[in-house]
Amino acid sequence: MKTVRIVSFIGINFLLTMCSPVNQQQKKNYYSVIEQPKRLSPLDRRAGEMKMFAQKRGYSTRYCFLLDMRMESGLKRFFVYDFGKNKAEISGLVAHGSCDQNFLKEARFSNTPGGGCTSVGIYKVGSAYYGQYGRAYKLYGLESSNSNAFNRAIVLHSYSCVPDEECFPKPICNSSGCPMVSVAFLSKLSAIIDQSDKPILLWVYEK
Repeated sequence: MKTVRIVSFIGINFLLTMCSPVNQQQKKNYYSVIEQPKRLSPLDRRAGEMKMFAQKRGYSTRYCFLLDMRMESGLKRFFVYDFGKNKAEISGLVAHGSCDQNFLKEARFSNTPGGGCTSVGIYKVGSAYYGQYGRAYKLYGLESSNSNAFNRAIVLHSYSCVPDEECFPKPICNSSGCPMVSVAFLSKLSAIIDQSDKPILLWVYEK
């Protein structure tokens, strides 16, 4: 009988211990063990790919430009990604090519010379020059999907028809295939490009 009482006493104490309130430090320790890794956003994943590409080929590992052409043109879809801070520092509107039509609401893509379409792929941002749209930056296609960019005179430039603020659901104007931004946004991009000690990568994507 005594044995049964001792066992019961031990069992009750064990249950009380298990069910006793957990203090905040215990909670912190517990959740730090089971906490799952932070899920990367699609933009962060793209940036991670760009950073590896840049490291292997000697491009800037401070910034990259990501242009998400899946988004509507009335939304800010040109992202300046800061690798050091692991986030998009600024964003702006960017036009896609008209493919030689009067107006093209949804972006289409082609690398064909004279086609007037935007080309997907990774570009190297080259040196600045002054042309018909003022200050602009030469672009060099680094993939088969945009290999004709330089010969097509595809450049990063500004134009007055591109607004500074989002206008969705209204679309913005088309370009002739160039990533065309507002005058104010190009000024911000210029400050980043001109101060970079290595060429910056620009990625136009739609998948």
